[in-house]
Amino acid sequence: MSTRRQEALDYHSQGRPGKIQVSPTKPFKNQRDLSLAYTPGVAEPCHEIAAHPEEAYTYTAKGNLVAVVTNGTAVLGLGNIGPLAGKPVMEGKGILFKAFADLDVFDLEVGSENPDDVIRFCQLLEPTVGGINLEDIRSPDCFYIEEQLRATLSIPVFHDDQHGTAIISGAALLNALELVQKDAGAVKVVFAGAGAAAIATAEHYVRLGVNRERIFLCDQKGLIHSERVDLDRYKSRFAHRSRARTLAEALKDADVLVGLSVGGIVTGEMLQGMAPRPIVFALANPTPEIMPEEARHARSDAVIATGRSDYPNQVNNVLGFPFIFRGALDVRARKINEEMEMAATRALAALAKEEVPDAVMRAYGLDRLRFGPEYLIPKPFDPRVLLWVAPAVAWAAVGSGVAGRVIDVDEYRAQLDARLGRAREVMRGLSSRAQQAAQRVVFPEGEDPRILKAARILADEGIAEPILLGDPDAMRRQADDAGVTLEEITLANPRASAQLETFARELWELRRRKGITLREARNRVLDPLYHALMMLRSGQADAVVAGVEMYYPDAMRPALEVIGAEAGRRHVSGIYMLVLPQQTFFFADCTVNIDPDAETLAEIASATAEFVGRLGIEPRVALLSFSNFGSVRHGAAEKVRRAVTLLHEREPALQVDGEMQADTAVVERVLTKTYPFSKLRGPANVLIFPNLDAANISYKLLDRVGGAQAIGPILVGMAQPVHVLQRGSEVNDIVNMAVIAAVDAQEHGRRPGTPGGGPRA
Repeated sequence: MSTRRQEALDYHSQGRPGKIQVSPTKPFKNQRDLSLAYTPGVAEPCHEIAAHPEEAYTYTAKGNLVAVVTNGTAVLGLGNIGPLAGKPVMEGKGILFKAFADLDVFDLEVGSENPDDVIRFCQLLEPTVGGINLEDIRSPDCFYIEEQLRATLSIPVFHDDQHGTAIISGAALLNALELVQKDAGAVKVVFAGAGAAAIATAEHYVRLGVNRERIFLCDQKGLIHSERVDLDRYKSRFAHRSRARTLAEALKDADVLVGLSVGGIVTGEMLQGMAPRPIVFALANPTPEIMPEEARHARSDAVIATGRSDYPNQVNNVLGFPFIFRGALDVRARKINEEMEMAATRALAALAKEEVPDAVMRAYGLDRLRFGPEYLIPKPFDPRVLLWVAPAVAWAAVGSGVAGRVIDVDEYRAQLDARLGRAREVMRGLSSRAQQAAQRVVFPEGEDPRILKAARILADEGIAEPILLGDPDAMRRQADDAGVTLEEITLANPRASAQLETFARELWELRRRKGITLREARNRVLDPLYHALMMLRSGQADAVVAGVEMYYPDAMRPALEVIGAEAGRRHVSGIYMLVLPQQTFFFADCTVNIDPDAETLAEIASATAEFVGRLGIEPRVALLSFSNFGSVRHGAAEKVRRAVTLLHEREPALQVDGEMQADTAVVERVLTKTYPFSKLRGPANVLIFPNLDAANISYKLLDRVGGAQAIGPILVGMAQPVHVLQRGSEVNDIVNMAVIAAVDAQEHGRRPGTPGGGPRA
């Protein structure tokens, strides 16, 4: 068993087995809560629902609950492995629903290959769930099952394997046709593949305006044509008269190739026979029908899309199903119909033509992202997809008469914007961005098993190029004990480094007027942390992450001595990103400045706002106090008030205000009704505390008892990227910090004169 296979098994088995759980959404702490949640209080909503069935959406979770149903007959690329073996995939689908659209999922695996059993099972589910996502059911059974359920149920039913690819690739097709200046009704489209996805996609293309008579499907036996007698009724819809018998022959003069088959079945020679400016969608995963490089070599005029994330124009179903169900459930739709599917396609196509936010471009490591051959459809991690697709689907449900209630689209979009918060999008976007230009991140505590595991993740996912410092033999022993392989990970022993004398003299030059002797410098560069910092200073690394087993001041002191604050700043500060279920806050300064004066507070606020803005989030900065805008006359409040005055003078465009109490900052009705003159155009998301006591206590309370996830501390204001972990950090914390360090290194690399600043004792 390979180490990476074991890692996957460990991911699913360690801690609570599986990947999903049921969590209560109401308080349940005492006898009163018990009496409300169950007997006798639960009888009241039961009475209401019995009298008015639609009230189930008011009093139960039905309206936010999707059943993911499979019988395991066509699981991913694994085939008919059965319902039990398919369960991990269905749980994974549940994670995607939750992460992208905040929808809850029951994954339900049906122990029968009889389509009628699956149909009856789903019919009996109708009182429980708001919608049913059919998944990994073989063709042609999937067509029959979905048809019967759509005809008999009054909740949305959607077979993602069919319609997901159809909807997403349809958006790419519309935009590609526009770019090559071809009319949908005149193009010839050839499908490599004739399974559920291919047939559903072909039908969707017909609704988009493609002529059915000019769509040709090829299965394992060759072209589907009118003389074949082995076709089911679904394939027969695309059986036309033709002299062609093979895929290569069918591609002659074709305008569009859609690959929904297996890797490597298309050659460059086949593409050479296609019409001018061909559209090539090679969507098999992980290996496309033809690799983009080969396709480009054969046809330099082609517009190309794949199902892979490492090439432009990824056709990924996650752009569809979470948001389609979100919109459908939010208007209590009775079904997902063609109008709703079309709305999703057109919303995605339209979004691709909008100006792309800097945050999305940064997430993918791009300086420019604009509608064109390399950008036909939105990126999967573009947070705007939720705000475009779900409302489009919801409104299409209303317009086509299948919705149970009408919505105000603007209000609905605002509700969606608040539903998920931005933290998950931020971390996903940062990881994606880090992958675009992997930075060399050095870890001075390389012998720690947590560092070894984190380094393995970073290397495997292409987030960073880890450099681990320590005794290589000790690191290998620890890696063996932890079940971690070390290929593609650099191991370095500071005590055996050829750079020791060079580093010692550089450190001595840097600190000799701060009391250090050359002998002391030689001793210090043997220390892994000092060695890592000298590697960073000399350009042998791009970032340092340290502190997993150090007290924070012990890690900070060498960083300030060797690297120091960036040019134009006198201080560095530490911020935490606090992720709550529906919103995200940034707290500062939580780790460095104990009792900052007004000037330092202003600098902390400025640096924090700059960092938050680089993440693509509009900073709304509140400087906190026990006073509201002069309500209390005290020196502590006056300090905060002076800091706000400095910020208003120096950065008039920045949304910053204070001094204000914490509830004033974060409760919109308090802020806007009581203090309408505030410069904040909404509740604050950046909170600057008056001293380290308040900030440190606040973030730890929220993290430990307030249900927040704390990410940090994130150092801002350093001349080069140094990030200090919280002592005792776990593997996921280390990975998150390395992601932030890698992105920070990218930012520093773009700045003129890097590295900037100088050391500060």
